[in-house]
Amino acid sequence: MTELTSKIKAGIVGGAGYTGGEMLRILINHPNVEIEFVHSNSNAGNHVYDVHHDLFGDTDLTFASELAFNIDVLFLCVGHGDAKKFLEAHAIPDHIKIIDLSQDFRLNQNATIGNKKFVYGLPEINREAIKSAENIANPGCFATCLQLGLLPLAGKGLLNNEVHITATTGSTGAGQSLSPTSHFTWRNDNLSVYKVFNHQHLNEIGQSLRQLQDGFDKDINFVPYRGGFTRGIIASIYTESDLSEAEALSIYKEYYAGHPFTHVTSKDIDLKQIVNTNKCFVQVKKHDNKIFIISIMDNLLKGASGQAVQNMNIMFGLDERAGLRLKATGF
Repeated sequence: MTELTSKIKAGIVGGAGYTGGEMLRILINHPNVEIEFVHSNSNAGNHVYDVHHDLFGDTDLTFASELAFNIDVLFLCVGHGDAKKFLEAHAIPDHIKIIDLSQDFRLNQNATIGNKKFVYGLPEINREAIKSAENIANPGCFATCLQLGLLPLAGKGLLNNEVHITATTGSTGAGQSLSPTSHFTWRNDNLSVYKVFNHQHLNEIGQSLRQLQDGFDKDINFVPYRGGFTRGIIASIYTESDLSEAEALSIYKEYYAGHPFTHVTSKDIDLKQIVNTNKCFVQVKKHDNKIFIISIMDNLLKGASGQAVQNMNIMFGLDERAGLRLKATGF
């Protein structure tokens, strides 16, 4: 762990959205970071608290329309496709580390733009590569939750059957732009299925599983749900296995030993334990011939901005938990 003599200077592009707002909330209180600018064309000149009302009294930052390159790290909190366009339109100096929260550079075949190479930023599989990385492709929210439920089995080469998953995400998972399925009147007291068996995060999940278990080619049958709540993801996963519950628990606890945000239990878990934190809780049970796993996390934190800051901490040699010792809502 490195002792910094000065604070990391950070810039945020896309600071008006959900992930940009969460990035601001974390970095304003991060002991080792100073925010140099937060960029938003549509809000330039406005105070940050004019958009993120809860930050009134915490910061006098205003949104900027110009970019400043006197920074150490740049967070791209922009929509899918927009990060690539941004980097094509702006020559970011090589000394600036980039952490991109879009899906543009997550897959190996898309991980390079110009002279910039992106490392897939899931610390629970790539921590060593993240330490020396110049640029990070932050994982997707569903992808993080589901991978953390499956990586220990793949790490032992034990994913030998089809995987079945149902997972429900809160409304913030859809981003801030309005659509027919994001209006309160539709989403509240409602539940719906979407992108059955072909969700875009399946590609990065498969990529990571093959990284640990070469040749993994089993179907991942994923049914995503839109939930009538604001934030959080709960995923239930099962696959056939000869492991006993005790053996499975041992494998999971061994895999996540030394990973400060992922915790394994055989006890029942629920979303209020992890909402507003950077934690992922994984429950492991055995039912007949099936291993049953529940994985829960906050889609905006461990699934987006929290994980991005976790990656920054690793890249700069900080305590991985710096700025991320957040409390759950609890009730």
